[in-house]
Amino acid sequence: MAPTPLIFEMSRPGRPGVRLPGLDVPSRPVESLLAGAALRRAPPALPEVGELEVVRHYTRLSQLNFSIDTNFYPLGSCTMKYNPRVNEKSAALPGFARLHPQTPPEASQGALELLWQTERILAAIAGMDACSLQPAAGAHGEMTGLMVVRAFHSETPQGRKRRLVLAPDSAHGTNPASCTLGGFAYKEIKSNRHGLVDLAELKKHLRDEVACLMITNPNTVGQFEESIEEIAALVHGCGGQVYMDGANMNAIVGAARPGDFGVDVMHLNVHKTFSQPHGGGGPGAGPIAVKKHLEPYLPVPVVARRGDSFVLDSARPKSIGRVRCFAAHFGVYARVYAYLRSLGPEGLRRLSQHAVLNANYIAARLKDTYPLAYDRPCYHECVLTGERFKKYGVRTMDIAKRLIDHGFHPPTVYFPLIVHEAIMIEPTETESRETLDAFCDAMLAIAAEAKAAPEKLHAAPTTRSVGRFDEVTAAREPRLRWRSHDGHPPAPHP
Repeated sequence: MAPTPLIFEMSRPGRPGVRLPGLDVPSRPVESLLAGAALRRAPPALPEVGELEVVRHYTRLSQLNFSIDTNFYPLGSCTMKYNPRVNEKSAALPGFARLHPQTPPEASQGALELLWQTERILAAIAGMDACSLQPAAGAHGEMTGLMVVRAFHSETPQGRKRRLVLAPDSAHGTNPASCTLGGFAYKEIKSNRHGLVDLAELKKHLRDEVACLMITNPNTVGQFEESIEEIAALVHGCGGQVYMDGANMNAIVGAARPGDFGVDVMHLNVHKTFSQPHGGGGPGAGPIAVKKHLEPYLPVPVVARRGDSFVLDSARPKSIGRVRCFAAHFGVYARVYAYLRSLGPEGLRRLSQHAVLNANYIAARLKDTYPLAYDRPCYHECVLTGERFKKYGVRTMDIAKRLIDHGFHPPTVYFPLIVHEAIMIEPTETESRETLDAFCDAMLAIAAEAKAAPEKLHAAPTTRSVGRFDEVTAAREPRLRWRSHDGHPPAPHP
């Protein structure tokens, strides 16, 4: 496939995309509107391309992309699933889409009621007493939850000494980062041979300095922490709180409630479980749910009901304050609310059952060829290993790149770090059996190639517009700006 030229390479001097009509009002020099320091000294070096070429160029680029609308996207942990279009239509209703963020509460009662109801539904799903929709993403929810825990402990002299957070070695990479941002020290707890928290190891580190345990359940190797109630009791026994990373709630929603098995605070990834699109750098949300004793510390403003009206309440003296500019990312929660109301409790339970079924189906089909990291039933995702193909000179990355030639986005590889040559596959509840079979057939064909013709995997991908990148160099020396063939940036217009 011929490489697609960059938009700058298509540029031709004097070829504008649009011709503006002459002014029909008096003109004013721009210097009278902007301070001198704010003015450019030369026009921006924008490409000069006709409208038709622009439309074709970006349409062609969009067709080169892998996306959930065009390809199976089995990223483990990240959860790239199809999101029903009816939720998009709900968020695009004029009363929602045209609502200005600065609209006063008395003129946005419908929107505030939607947020208020969404908080209560999410809290009920989590088995918690209260919820805040303010955090802007999952990792932001982690940090906000830890800030709430810190505020809670700061109420007592002993609590103020609690600056240690424990987390399993299978935790998401954002967990230790959130601890650092929250002013905590971080201690890793080893997993046992089943990929679960090692209780003996945990007990060694439980002491007065522990602020909380951060635990993901189901965890990042696709296993449910079967001893979660005992774990929570141990942490509570030393005065700590239990924080749950709710990234994988899509495996248990409607079937188990974290608040019932001892969790004090958690965040929810609405893009993973409740229909908000994921990826592309777009808007996100990471709401947190808490038990009653942590509710006073939630961010403000809080959407509160006063009789038949809804208000934004900031009179919460123990609150950690704002963690973003507005009470919530409203467009996200319009989608979430539509999803929750359309499915209801039974529908939510079915989606988690299908997510678990699909993951175990893939595991059953592939485990004889790609051994399971933990050979036991999984939940939302299965973790395989490509370790046995190293003797043919093939690594997990080669397998992932070859999948692109088969028309599939690669799954997550080399994570979790505790699994060598990890291949983490999450099919989600939205994929059909036919798609899962096609993916498994491709994985089995690649395994056969790895033994008979490993050079095919080393060269992959070969059917796309670009081949394999030098990913180490790309990470260390990223080229984020186009330069001409002589190495210079585009010259400004005369």
